[in-house]
Amino acid sequence: MHDAELLDRLLKDIADGGKSALAALYEAVSPAVYSFALSVLGSRADAEDVLQDVFVEIFRSAKGYKSVGKPMGWIISITKSKCLMKLRHDRFTARDADVEALSPPVDFPEDKIIMKLCIEKLPEEERRIVLLKASGLKHREIAEILGMNLSTVLSKYHRALKKLKCALLGKE
Repeated sequence: MHDAELLDRLLKDIADGGKSALAALYEAVSPAVYSFALSVLGSRADAEDVLQDVFVEIFRSAKGYKSVGKPMGWIISITKSKCLMKLRHDRFTARDADVEALSPPVDFPEDKIIMKLCIEKLPEEERRIVLLKASGLKHREIAEILGMNLSTVLSKYHRALKKLKCALLGKE
């Protein structure tokens, strides 16, 4: 979903003062940034605050960005830093992610409840991987963010999907 060359180009344009590039970058990566912040902070309001802070920081720091082919990693590292600052500042205790905010849109309230209950049954690592993947991140980006091997992320993701399928079909 995130083309590294496009993101690199947008960051260069932002460094040159391009406000339309900032808007395009926001459009491209804000769902992933928000989802990551939400998974760390557990609060929609805090995640929205961090999302705003991240883009202010990107605008300020774009000139210092050195392209190494991993712009999303750079953006997520800013996000992680902002989340940690928020946790320290507010003496906030990290909670589970607000799964409802990341659940796919559904037609019936009962479906949302079922989806939330199924996702909450997953172990924390698997739940984070599924939620980050649902936010549009690639497996390798998730591995980088969580400090895991790509193969570990892939196996945990596929294991989590099997568990979700079984839970949804009532075959627990």
